[in-house]
Amino acid sequence: MNEFLPVTKEEMLERGWKQPDFVYVCGDAYVDHPSFGAAIICRTLESHGYKVCFLAQPNWRSVDDFKRFGKPRLGFMISSGNIDSMVNHYSVSKRRRKKDSYTPNAEAGKRPDRAVVVYSQMARQAYPDTNIILGGIEASLRRLAHYDYWDNKVRKSIVIDANADLLMYGMGENSVIEVADALDSGIAIKDLTYLDGTVFKTKDASLAFEPIMLPAYEEIVRSKELYAKSFHTQYLNTDHFKAKTLVERYQGWYVVQNRPNRPLTQSEFDRAYALPYTREYHPMYKEIGHVPAIDEVKFSLISNRGCYGACSFCALTFHQGRVIQARSHDSILAEAKKMIWDPEFKGYIHDVGGPTANFREPSCEQQLDHGVCKTKQCLWPKPCNNLKVTHTDYLTLLKKLRELPNVKKVFVRSGLRYDYLMYDRDERFFRELVQHHISGQLKVAPEHISDRVLDKMGKPGRGLYQEFVAKYYRLNEEYHKDQYLVPYLMSSHPGSDLHAAIELAEYLRDIRHQPEQVQDFYPTPGTLSTAMYYTGLDPRDMSKVYVPKTSKEKAMQRALIQYRNPKNYDLVYEALTLANRNDLIGQGKKCLIRDRSHQYQNYNNKSQYKSYGKRKKR
Repeated sequence: MNEFLPVTKEEMLERGWKQPDFVYVCGDAYVDHPSFGAAIICRTLESHGYKVCFLAQPNWRSVDDFKRFGKPRLGFMISSGNIDSMVNHYSVSKRRRKKDSYTPNAEAGKRPDRAVVVYSQMARQAYPDTNIILGGIEASLRRLAHYDYWDNKVRKSIVIDANADLLMYGMGENSVIEVADALDSGIAIKDLTYLDGTVFKTKDASLAFEPIMLPAYEEIVRSKELYAKSFHTQYLNTDHFKAKTLVERYQGWYVVQNRPNRPLTQSEFDRAYALPYTREYHPMYKEIGHVPAIDEVKFSLISNRGCYGACSFCALTFHQGRVIQARSHDSILAEAKKMIWDPEFKGYIHDVGGPTANFREPSCEQQLDHGVCKTKQCLWPKPCNNLKVTHTDYLTLLKKLRELPNVKKVFVRSGLRYDYLMYDRDERFFRELVQHHISGQLKVAPEHISDRVLDKMGKPGRGLYQEFVAKYYRLNEEYHKDQYLVPYLMSSHPGSDLHAAIELAEYLRDIRHQPEQVQDFYPTPGTLSTAMYYTGLDPRDMSKVYVPKTSKEKAMQRALIQYRNPKNYDLVYEALTLANRNDLIGQGKKCLIRDRSHQYQNYNNKSQYKSYGKRKKR
């Protein structure tokens, strides 16, 4: 059996180590599975000969846990875990979540708010002269000044707030070894100013190589227009091949972001997933309780990385980038063969995918050598003429997995781009998807149905989605399958006013679908949509964007999507009245709700919604 990394000083000493090279501090419980970034980074360091101890969910109210292994030779590596700690703790309504799937027994409260900053402060308090290196999703998406939804203000780069020496952003397998090797060779961390995929703070701006100077932090705090322009510059510099060094000025400091690290080669990608993971959570949790986060991924396979879909509300462009990287069939099959003999395996591979399941190849020939286009998207607003549309490789992989012993079914549950699927003139994948790879229902993400909202989301128009739905049900009927579509829908996204929300409600009425869950737009760092939410501007062209912000308006948009729920009647009635859509209140077949207007008084807050008078011409 593979060994977990040391989690106590006794375990470290049993290995014959007097001192670790790195202590990895993580906001999640210790789960040694390649779906957890902490596991990949630590196993990668281990494979290069570094001694790594794992400090999971330490007590941040005392320095004792941070002194557990003694001072690390090369430094602390600090991550919040698989999810930003604020997203982990709070719903979009800013209510405290009651469960944490990344903690034993789903117990909440085992990590602090802004975990990266707090852990860094405690590590610095424990050892003032230690090296502190940040990584993971929380650090990656907060690497420069960013709008923070929970504080409702622009916060500084996390490098400043955490008083860190270095930050690694993006997917870090290459960066972490370059940093470790440099430190191991005796180079001081203050001199690591040249490594791709890193961010550092300095008082000497000349250390930045041929930089683009962003507006100063103090300037973007004062001006939302400058914030939007700064964000757009960052957005255009997320590709390894074409990005420039970015510099952001603070009082007395410069924060320097070097260009992103290069995408992994297929052999490097394969190697990362062939490391000796135990594929379990640490046995120290057995008596405390199960770690729920492992359930969906334990029998799932990651086949690719990166996404050129570039949805505005998704941070993948800032974190993984748009260049597709794919594992080889041999690598994925080797991992599958480990899974299928697990005593808990029931014959079902839950997923084979990544950010977008059916992206297994670069969108065009130039990406691997020259990167993605700076100012053009591959799929939006229309597919690029150079877009390479094929599912052949993915289909071959799924067939190989279906043929393995003990495998009853191979499901596709990752995000699946229905527009890319529709652009494929070869129907074989669509047909086999319907025949073999759906677990009763297929989840897809049209997100909305109003074209003007979809435009701000960077999503395809309504017409294409309707074509997809028709084809999906036609194929199900052809193969005598009783399978359904579950559309993911988002309310209150920038660009969505009450008229757009009503348009979505009418669509749901017409297809006789009542969503069980609705996701309000959640403004998280690192997305175009969040920049729109904060500034009221679309950074791509600096045009004004309508942004629903009040809790009442958000509640009305959410209620419209679930207009059949009796609990939502008052909100739906108010929304329809404010939008002058009383034609949808009454006994007619097209009405959303019945007329009980005698129970309602005039609303005195119409002035808040002046834009909902007459539908604006667009």
